[in-house]
Parts: sequence; structure tokens; C-alpha cells
Amino acid sequence: MEEVPNIISTKDFAYISDMFEWNFTACKEIYHFANEVEDESFKDLLMNVASMHQAHCQFLLSILQGDDTSEE
Repeated sequence: MEEVPNIISTKDFAYISDMFEWNFTACKEIYHFANEVEDESFKDLLMNVASMHQAHCQFLLSILQGDDTSEE
């Protein structure tokens, strides 16, 4: 049986790129606001959310770079 090539369509690539930009922007904004607040518990919460967005960015980059091994 032939194996399906590991390619992404132009439309999918554009959408994944958009998702990366949304997560990257959210991450930057949240890190900024985390540095502005004084309440440590709220700051910790914001840092956790920023870390989540950063992890999403890294995952999307791995897809865009062709390193996605989530199917294995």
C-alpha cells in the first residue's frame, strides 16, 4: 500500500500560519500583562496561560516545519 505524502495544502498552510499568529500575539500580550500585575496568584495564572499559548506556537511551528510526529 502506498504511503500518503507528508504535505500541507496552501490553504491549510495559511490557516495554520494564522493560528500561529493568534497564539503568538496572545502569548506576547499575556506576558506583558503578567509583568504589569502585582497580585502574585493572578500573575501565576497569567504565566500559565502564556505558557499554554507558547506550547501551541511550538506545536504549530513543528507542523509548519514538517516535524509533526503526532500521528506516530
